[in-house]
Amino acid sequence: MKLLKQILSAITPEQIQGPTDKTIDSICIDSRKSAPNALFVAIPGTSADGHLFIDNAIASGATAILCQKFPANLNPEVTYVRVKDSSEALGYICSEFYNHPSKKLKVVGVTGTNGKTTTATLLYQIAKSLGYPAGLFSTVKIMVDNKQLETSHTTPDAIELNRIMDEMVNAGCEYCFMEVSSHSIVQNRIRGLYFTGGIFTNLTQDHLDYHKTMQAYIQSKKLFFDYLPKEAFALTNVDDRNGMVMVQNCRAKISTYGLLQPADFKTRILTQQMEGMLLDIDNQEVWVKLTGDFNAYNLTAIYGACRLLGFEKIEVLKSLSIQNPAQGRFEKIQSKTGIFVIVDYAHTPDAVANVLKTISDIRQGDEKIITVIGAGGDRDKTKRPLMATEACNYSNVVILTSDNPRNEDPLLIIEDMKKGVKPRTNLVTLSNPDRREAIKTALTMAKSGDIVLIAGKGHENYQEIKGVKYPFDDKTEALQLLSELNK
Repeated sequence: MKLLKQILSAITPEQIQGPTDKTIDSICIDSRKSAPNALFVAIPGTSADGHLFIDNAIASGATAILCQKFPANLNPEVTYVRVKDSSEALGYICSEFYNHPSKKLKVVGVTGTNGKTTTATLLYQIAKSLGYPAGLFSTVKIMVDNKQLETSHTTPDAIELNRIMDEMVNAGCEYCFMEVSSHSIVQNRIRGLYFTGGIFTNLTQDHLDYHKTMQAYIQSKKLFFDYLPKEAFALTNVDDRNGMVMVQNCRAKISTYGLLQPADFKTRILTQQMEGMLLDIDNQEVWVKLTGDFNAYNLTAIYGACRLLGFEKIEVLKSLSIQNPAQGRFEKIQSKTGIFVIVDYAHTPDAVANVLKTISDIRQGDEKIITVIGAGGDRDKTKRPLMATEACNYSNVVILTSDNPRNEDPLLIIEDMKKGVKPRTNLVTLSNPDRREAIKTALTMAKSGDIVLIAGKGHENYQEIKGVKYPFDDKTEALQLLSELNK
C-alpha cells in the first residue's frame, strides 16, 4: 500500500480533483479487478475504452481514478486525476507503487522479429548456470528464479511487469531477461522500467495487422532503444539492414554483433549438422547444441550481452556449449525408423525460410524435406502466401493446414496460403485443415533419413478455434503418431 500522493509523484498530472493523502492498496486497468482502496486507470483501448467502466470500478471499491477525461458526474468520495496519456502514466505509477523494482535488477530487454525467445531464455539459463539468481519474461514462460509462472502475452502489462519484478527482487534475483514485443512498446507497457541493456535481433515482416506498415513496425522497435538510458548498452545486429537504424540517436552505449560485417562481437560458423555447430566466437572455438545461421546470430547476441554484463569470456562460452534450444525452437525428435522431426515456432516468412534453409544445408544427401505449415487467423494476412512460398522453395512436400484459425475459417486461410504456392518439378503440395491429420500424413510419407518440419506453433500447447482453446501440442502429437505408426 502507498499514499496516492506518493504514487502521483512519478508523473505530472494535468488536474487533480479530491484529496491525495488517501491510501492505495492496488492498481488496476480492468474494472472487474477493482477492489476497496484501488486506483483504477482508465485507458482508451483498441476494443474498449476504460473510461466507460469508471463507475463499475468505483462500485467495486476504487477510491481513485486516473484518466484522460473526467466523467460528467464526479463522486465526492473519489479522487480523480487527469493526465494527457493514461497508458504512459500507468508505467510510471506502477514503477513507483512497487518501489522501482527494475532499478534493483539488471534488466536486459530483447526485441526484434525472430530470436527473442531463444536469446532471452538462454541468457536466463546462462546467468543461472554461472550462479546468479535471475528472472525471465518470455513468450513461453515467466521465471522468478526457479519458480515458473504462466504467461499469456510476450510482454505483460505494466502492472504485472512491475509486480513480478518486485517478486523477483524479493526472491533475490540479480538479473532479469525479457522479450520486448512491438505491441508492448507502442502500448507503453515498458514505460517507467529501467533497462541495463537492450538487444536487437532482426526485423522482417510481422504484425502488419496491427502496425499497418513496415515503417510503423520499424519505428515501434526503435522506440525501445530511444528509451534506453545513457548508462545502458544497446547491442544491435550489424548484418541486419535495420540494425543501425535501431540505434540512431540512441543515448546508450552502442555495440554490434554479426557474422558477416566487422562487429564488436563476431562469429564464424565452422561446421554445422543436425546435432549442433562448431563456431568461432570472438576467436575461440566452441561446440554448441543449436544449429543454423539464425541460431549463430542468437548465440552471438547472447555472448555479447553476457560480456557487456561483465561475465567472464571462458565461463560464458562453457555455458553456451551446454545449452539446449528453447522450447519449440528447432526442437528435434528422431524416430526409431530414422525419421527426423523438427518442431519450430516459425510463423513469419523469414523464420520459415531460415529454418528450412538450415535443414536444407545440413541434410546429407537426397533426403526429403516435408513441411507441415499453417498461418494464424485474425493476424497479418499478407504474410500467408509469403510463408507458403518459402515453404515451397526449400521443401519436397508441403502440407498446408490450420494453425490457430481463431475466428477465421481455416479453409479460407489455406486458400490465402495457396496463392504463394509455386509449382515446381518434384514438389508435392497437399492441404488438410485438420492439423493432426496433416502431421500424420507427413509422418506416413516420410522414410528413414527424411526430415519433417512442423512449423508455426512451437511451444504452444493449444489450438484456438472460435474463441476456444483446445489442447494441442505439435511435439506431443508427433511423438504419439510416431508411436502409433511404429507399432
